[in-house]
Amino acid sequence: MPPRPGAVALPPNPPVKIIFLTPGTGSYYCGACMRDNALARELYRSGHDVTLAPMYLPMMLDDETPAEVRRAPIFFGGINVYLQQKVALFRKTPALIDRLFNRDGLLRWAARHSHMTSAREHGEMTLEMLRVENSRFRKEWDKLLDWLAHETPDLICLSNALLAGFAAELKRQLHAPVITFFQGEDSFLDGLPEPYRTQCWTALGQRLADSDLLLAPSRFYAELMRERLGLPPGSIDVVPNGIRLDDYAPAGARPSSPVIGYLARMNRDKGLEVLVDAFIQIAGEVRDVRLKIGGAATAGDEPFVAAMKQRIAAAGLADRVEWAPNLTREGKIAFLRSLTLFSVPAVYAEAFGLYLIEAMACGVPVVQPDASAFPEIIELTGGGLCVEPRNPSALAAGWRQLLGDETRRTALGRAARLGVEKYFGAKTMCAQFLAACRVTPHAQKIS
Repeated sequence: MPPRPGAVALPPNPPVKIIFLTPGTGSYYCGACMRDNALARELYRSGHDVTLAPMYLPMMLDDETPAEVRRAPIFFGGINVYLQQKVALFRKTPALIDRLFNRDGLLRWAARHSHMTSAREHGEMTLEMLRVENSRFRKEWDKLLDWLAHETPDLICLSNALLAGFAAELKRQLHAPVITFFQGEDSFLDGLPEPYRTQCWTALGQRLADSDLLLAPSRFYAELMRERLGLPPGSIDVVPNGIRLDDYAPAGARPSSPVIGYLARMNRDKGLEVLVDAFIQIAGEVRDVRLKIGGAATAGDEPFVAAMKQRIAAAGLADRVEWAPNLTREGKIAFLRSLTLFSVPAVYAEAFGLYLIEAMACGVPVVQPDASAFPEIIELTGGGLCVEPRNPSALAAGWRQLLGDETRRTALGRAARLGVEKYFGAKTMCAQFLAACRVTPHAQKIS
């Protein structure tokens, strides 16, 4: 009998050979890519053989991948997939032509222009990937299967559930269990036009049954996706995302003037508009408060970012707002250590929020919406407070409350750091991942 969802039997002794199939973004940091990279590092340190295999576009990481964690060629390269979706001729081109289209520089160029692809095209492609065995991408699928057959993995991890269509044939051909992670698929699927939205949700629910273990980064998101997909209780296990804590540390002294920070993709979904409106409110009351906005902005985000800059300038606050796009790991840590408070007031169902962990690892208290996975993270760490979602006035009031109480702010910052060390470090994530994987169908631990 094959393992049920929530039960994976692995070889009893390391090294276990693990391959992550991880869709890249090509032009901005991706939380799932960063999670996979941090987990791969820790799995390697635990004695396992780990490979990261990028899908679609190059992986954008703010942390290096150790040489021992092998990097594979890109599969299902974004340009090849687009051309094969559109033109039958490209479904028969030789490998040499495909490799030319898979060059990093060309794929990064394509990533910068991905906003030009229509929602309908995204819907068609997503549905094809969920039915990959009979899709127009059979040539790409066969290349991946050939490579995996040569690698002979003991375990395959699909970095997000939109790859769930891979599981059945991977298991059949490679005789290896497949783990599928959830990471924010609902907002993408809900953004597809009909009939693709309904068709993709239906196909996803069907294809997830082929995976041996389903993992979500938070209890909130596990329950949300379980309900949306009509899965039975207990179908999805929880392994919270974690970060490598090296170099993250609280600053020796906080800035003399208060600084509120944001570090995420610069778009409306992440709540940048709510943040800007809240800052305009509090800036009229706290004369020396400043705002730092860091993160990535794609070409598609640029008009919105320009509108936010114009709104700040119209309020006479341009000289009190600093923009810091595309930070390196070192730059990001320095950015976070310069803050007094941190907020990313996302307005959608955020599955986790790795940026919270990064800020709290630097001892910065957070003020977040009382929604999504945020209350869960803040309750575990004790590193901040929650306010009414989608409400700039409530966010400004939360900031005002902590800016006026240095003793409480300091206590929250200390709790934030200790909470991250206990619950959200990469070592903890690795231990929880292995614990989830090593449960056999008879619920016996493998020593």
